[in-house]
Parts: sequence; structure tokens; C-alpha cells
Amino acid sequence: MSLLCRKEHQMLATLIPLFDDNMYVCAYSVFARKENHFLNPNYEGGARYDGAGTVHELEVVSSMGVGTLSGGKEVFVPINQFSIFAEISLQCTVPAGKVVLLMDNSIVPTEQYVKRVKELKSQGYKLAIRKLQIADFEPYKEIISQCDYILLNHTKIEISKAKVYFGKVYPNVKLVAVNVDSQEEYEELKKDGGYDLYEGGFFRMPVKESETEVSPLKVNYIELLNVINAQDFDLQEAADVIGKDPALVISLLEMVNRMALNSDITSIRHAAAMLGQKELKRWINTAVTKELCADKPSEITRLAMIRAKFAEGLAGPFEMGMAAQELFIMGLFSAIDIMLDKPMEEALNMVQVSKNIRDALIDNKGDFAPLLNFIRRYEDADWTEVSRLMVIDDINMDEVYEAYLNALKWYRDLFPQK
Repeated sequence: MSLLCRKEHQMLATLIPLFDDNMYVCAYSVFARKENHFLNPNYEGGARYDGAGTVHELEVVSSMGVGTLSGGKEVFVPINQFSIFAEISLQCTVPAGKVVLLMDNSIVPTEQYVKRVKELKSQGYKLAIRKLQIADFEPYKEIISQCDYILLNHTKIEISKAKVYFGKVYPNVKLVAVNVDSQEEYEELKKDGGYDLYEGGFFRMPVKESETEVSPLKVNYIELLNVINAQDFDLQEAADVIGKDPALVISLLEMVNRMALNSDITSIRHAAAMLGQKELKRWINTAVTKELCADKPSEITRLAMIRAKFAEGLAGPFEMGMAAQELFIMGLFSAIDIMLDKPMEEALNMVQVSKNIRDALIDNKGDFAPLLNFIRRYEDADWTEVSRLMVIDDINMDEVYEAYLNALKWYRDLFPQK
């Protein structure tokens, strides 16, 4: 049975970036919650033993496929005192070396746990541990010595001392500062030095120049060439292929904007129809010839595309089914300011989008704003607020989770599997 069909999980999950001193995204951590936090405020999220030894967060990793993360980044998956004994290798469909099993202090340094940790290490998994106090470092030495990362609460650690200690005792363990709440905190921690990676609520979109370039997807261009060079090709089919690539969509809408002022574009199909077969074919052949040799998509492309498909998938639960294509464009262009390195209003003036999209992206108002706000809270793993919004709007948790997994799977399936 497909993992995507297992709807009994009642879970929410998202990917949170881990980044370095240059704000380059180096890895992701799966943040999950298996209950509605608003209805169950005392529930503690994280990997959970359900009697079958299932690590539910691996469902997200399998749906996503780490091969689609730009640069083949690692993914941190939380495990606890129960799920550490699960048959992880049977649940994980991605290479073990790309998975970092993130342990917590429920896993104690007894012989049983130390043996299991060493087994997982021998199977090729990377390991990390969190929620340890300074007093735990010595008792946990057999477990820490097997780890690739240790996550530290930077507010409770004197990093200058920690750097010396770990450099001497565990020279191969990378230090990760968690709960970095502001840009100012991040800058201070950078200045002090010592941390290899950071996780912070202020940072959810990559801003490093090399990460924000809007690169094409080669497979889409080849597919598009085949479509438009067929005799009497289907405009809708071409539009659907264009919709898989932000670089193509931006270029298309810029062209339509120059041709048709004051015309609200509500879908990519609409834009393609306005251009017509002859002009669309001429533009595609030019764009494909120019871009076919470009590298794999950047991190910002990946995030924008997943957000776009997630927005489209939420159209039903938010009772905006008729606007699904428009919501896709809204999600895609929600990072266009970063893509083009311009203020949002100026960036949107380069393309032709509807008033609903402009209102949501520029002023956070209008019909689409609540859905965009929901997505942003979801991406932040703000489960309390996400759960509150689901209760208020009578939105089913399964539908939200399925829409997110489908977005990951859709993006994964854009690439030929090696």
C-alpha cells in the first residue's frame, strides 16, 4: 500500500532548514505533530512508538525523496526511546547516508541503547542528539562519540567553552545552535564562532545568492520541446509543463504582461492561450535553447514549487476549489521578491497576476491571504496556530497533511529517478 494512502496517521509535518554562517541551507529537519495541538495542548510532538515500531516522519522523507533536495542535503528525522528499535531500514526508501537520526534525552546511555546506536551507525545512518544538559555530556560519552551532530540550546551554552570541550573530546561532532529566534541572535552567534549549523524561527527561505537563482528543470524543457514541436500541439498540455518550472512561468508572464496590459491572468493555461500557439512555440524554442544546459534547480526554486503545489492542494479544504490554479501561481510567486532580488510589489509588476494574488502577496489581505498565512504558519511548524486555524475553519487535518505530502511527491516526480 502506498505511504500516501495511509490516512490513519492524523499527523502534520513540515521541513525546517538548517543553515550555516552564510545562510546556506545545508540540511532539513522534519518537524511533526501527531495530534491536533489546539485540542490536545499537553501533547508533546515528535517521533512516537505506536505498537508497530513506526517512525512516521520517515513517510515525509520517502514522499519527498532526498534526491530532489538541491545539493543532496541531509534530512534529520527524530526518534525516541521506542522508535529507535523500529525496523528503520524497512521504512526508509532513501539512502541511509542522507538520513540523520535525531535522538533525544529519552534515549539513555545504558548498554541496550548504546548497542542499538552502534547498530544504526553501522547500517550507514548518521546520528544526532538533542536536549542534553551540560551535566549529561560525560555520562552520554558512548552515545555522543557515535554522533555526527549535537544540537545545543545556545542560550544555555557558553560556546567558547563548548567549542574547546567538543574540539578536544569529540572532534568529529558538528555543533548545531537551535532556537535562534532573531537575525540579531544569529549575527552574535556567528561572531562568537563555534557553531557549524543553526536553526532559527527567523529564517525559512534561503537568501544566499547562489541559492536564489531561478534555474530551469532540464527534464521539463525536453518534455516541452516534444509537446510544442508536435503538429497542432495542445496549448493546455504545454501550459501544464510550463507550470512545473518557476523560471518558465516568470518568463511567460513577463511576455504576456508586455502584450496585454490590464488583463488579469488567473492561470498558466490562461496566459498560454493569450499568447497563442505560434508565439508560444517561438518563445519556448528560444527559452529552451538558451537554458537547456543549466544546472539542477536551486533551493529557492524547490521551496517555491512545493509551496505552490501545497497552495493548490489546500484549495479544496479552504473551499476555494475554483481558484486552485490561481493559488498555485500565488504560491509560486510568494518568493518572487527573493528570486528577482526586488521588493515584492516591483517584482510582481514584472508579471501579470490577478488582484487576489497581488493583495495577498503585497498587503497580506483579500480572499487568498488566509490561505497564504496558513501555509507560512505550517512551514514554521507553528502547530498551535495551525491547529487553531483548522478548528476555526473546520479544516480536516488529514486533508492538510495529504496536500503537503502530495506537494513533496509531485516535486519529487518531476525528476527522473536514477
